Amino acid sequence: MENKKVLLGMSGGVDSSVAALLLKNQGYEVIGTTLELFAGSSCCNISTYLDAKKVCSTIGIPHFTYDYKEEFRKYVIDDFISCYANCRTPNPCIECNKYMKFGLMWDKAKELGCNYIATGHYAKMEYSEEYGRWVLKKSRAGKKDQSYVLWNTPKELLGHVLFPLADFEDKAQIREIARENHLKVASKPDSEDICFVPDGDYKKFLENNSDIKPREGNIVDTKGNVLGKHKGLYHYTIGQRRGLGIANKVPLFVIGFNARRNEVIVGEESQLYTKEFFVDEVNLLLVDDVKEKMQVEIKTRYSAKTAKGKIVEVDGGNRIKVTFDEPQRAITPGQSAVFYVGDIVLGGGKIL
Repeated sequence: MENKKVLLGMSGGVDSSVAALLLKNQGYEVIGTTLELFAGSSCCNISTYLDAKKVCSTIGIPHFTYDYKEEFRKYVIDDFISCYANCRTPNPCIECNKYMKFGLMWDKAKELGCNYIATGHYAKMEYSEEYGRWVLKKSRAGKKDQSYVLWNTPKELLGHVLFPLADFEDKAQIREIARENHLKVASKPDSEDICFVPDGDYKKFLENNSDIKPREGNIVDTKGNVLGKHKGLYHYTIGQRRGLGIANKVPLFVIGFNARRNEVIVGEESQLYTKEFFVDEVNLLLVDDVKEKMQVEIKTRYSAKTAKGKIVEVDGGNRIKVTFDEPQRAITPGQSAVFYVGDIVLGGGKIL
């Protein structure tokens, strides 16, 4: 008899709450869990735990909290700080998914005798006859699809992750289900910021939680001409236009950094476009390798549209070379490049 026991990650929000309800209605034995990750964060505070517990009580399933604050600092916050210290722009949700939700939560699920873990992500997991394996796919949620932040899911988990919201096109549908079932989180607003920077001021967070401090330097053009002063490299990201404090006849954008000389490099918008780049920390989900060039669609930011291009392994598979069919704007080191074949996530890597 199939083991239908599932550990569901619950943030106290409407998505994971409705996911719990749907799974129970589909005959799963659901256990709700809230991971304690960072005190005072938007997804880790007293109201989060209470909301999740109330939902579980309403639905009639157990709920547990587990303290992973130390691990969260090691895998997510330290990476976040390290990226900014090295002129890279991180996406902490991707690290959290890899190490916390699909790492430590999966370990906990196995301890509890569960065959599955589940989350309220808008993504889809299904078995593909064509590829003879479980595949991660885009959901039907359009712009709200979250498959991009899931590319780093460990491959061995693919048949053990459930995404109950895969086929919903609209958040309004989720809220309506919550209302119909008397879940008090039905109208709870979405949290949009980085969970451990709830006020959105990541610069202040870095200054308060690391050795990164304001250090003035020059803003220069590509020829090295000094155009102005900056407040610290971590204040800037590729493609940024605002806040440079430079008067120029054509708009200038951040196009790079010289960390050794403590310089922000600016240029015209045309200089933001890139035809090729490399990624490391590669995770392939659909195939075992990309030894031959492969045509894919590439997404380089969560909010970006996909662009057509080719990928191929280099350095014995440790890195992938990405070549766009047409140059793309503001490719940013530290962000993730995710590769799609149709609606299926082939895999991804970190932009170098």
